[in-house]
Amino acid sequence: MAADVTRRAHANGIELAYDTFGDPSAPPLLLIMGLGAQMIAWDETFCGMLAGRGYHVIRFDNRDIGMSTTIDSGGVPNIRSMVLQAMLGRPPRAPYTLVDMAKDSVGLLDALAIPSAHLVGASMGGAIAQEIALRHRPRVRTLTSIMSTSGDPSLPPPTREAMAMLMTPTPTDRDGYCRRHAAVMKVLRGPGFPDDEAQDLARADRAFARGVDRAGVARQFAAILASGSRRRRLAGLDVPTLVLHDPGDPLVRFECGVDVARSVPGAKLIPIEGMGHALPIAAWPQLVAAIAEHAV
Repeated sequence: MAADVTRRAHANGIELAYDTFGDPSAPPLLLIMGLGAQMIAWDETFCGMLAGRGYHVIRFDNRDIGMSTTIDSGGVPNIRSMVLQAMLGRPPRAPYTLVDMAKDSVGLLDALAIPSAHLVGASMGGAIAQEIALRHRPRVRTLTSIMSTSGDPSLPPPTREAMAMLMTPTPTDRDGYCRRHAAVMKVLRGPGFPDDEAQDLARADRAFARGVDRAGVARQFAAILASGSRRRRLAGLDVPTLVLHDPGDPLVRFECGVDVARSVPGAKLIPIEGMGHALPIAAWPQLVAAIAEHAV
């Protein structure tokens, strides 16, 4: 169940770094990660567990993160200004949107000669997966949206602590980056996860070594803000949809997951108690089981 070595694929005019787990002839399952998170945030053991359930698992770095293409032309967005515009109901401009990132994912499927796949997206990745399902329906077998949102502006915002964490600049030195990562995870995941806490610094160090670009993360955040609400369009979605969300999520509140489940006809919502806005080790068996039971 070990991952292949990291490869690169030409997709939508850029290069995406990716690797795979499991039997290439098994049903493909594409994992799409969230804001500022590299593909390694889908832990190798977690991916192996999914592969063990009979999938060909593919994970990749989104644009502007990790080892995939950096989009330099857009500059560094003023996030505080964009947040204010969004709060006032004025969609801000951004170098690219979630629609472009959805095209990246479809381009990766094209590069791998995969006609259709099960999609699993976390946070921003869930929003990207929604856009793929909405705009590229034949490419999607099932959709699993984890700790994500429809993007509707009427939904509750993050907690004050989570928002403050989101707006604080990320250090550019290795030690500072690793310490901030551990602090961020304590906010997103909450206390009481010793197995994850013991790995936080090593995980952050690995991410730093693969490549960290603060401007790239800001551009991803800008893409989220500029993409608007998907609620009305989700009402016409005919993809089998599963929503996984923690009622105590501090960043993307539980009401956001409820909204996705209510918006998509026939969608199923499973609360994952105690997960926070993370994928803690203790939650892996429940997450893998839910995904495998849905992605058939």
